[in-house]
Amino acid sequence: MKARIKWVEDRTFIGESGSGHKVVLGTAYRPDGRTPGPSPMELVLIGTGGCSAFDVVHILEKAREAIEDCIVEIDAERAEQDPKVFTRIHMHFVVKGRGLAANKVERAISLSIEKYCSASAILAKTATITHDFVVVDTAPTTEP
Repeated sequence: MKARIKWVEDRTFIGESGSGHKVVLGTAYRPDGRTPGPSPMELVLIGTGGCSAFDVVHILEKAREAIEDCIVEIDAERAEQDPKVFTRIHMHFVVKGRGLAANKVERAISLSIEKYCSASAILAKTATITHDFVVVDTAPTTEP
């Protein structure tokens, strides 16, 4: 796996993955108060959420569950001293589908965080990672 990061200006960089995808990242604030892109540490969280969401969808599809959507909302805290590693990460999953079995969703999430997601395995070295989930049933309800 490879990546390339090029400095653009101030604290703005362009990251390019080995597969050719590019992302602007940085912490230089513009006059409107916005940054040019996510910070590197925000990308770490986004990557972790993406890694776990990918696993959950894949596991549920293999289990033939009728999954339609998976959202991971992440809340994290970092240490106050450099290198300001993540110390706490909470992942909230919203999984939607028709008649999803809550126990299968819970198992898929646990397997991702505890076994398959490389990003969460790395972050677990410095952070306490917790999670919860909600299952939203999109099956039409029949009225009496």
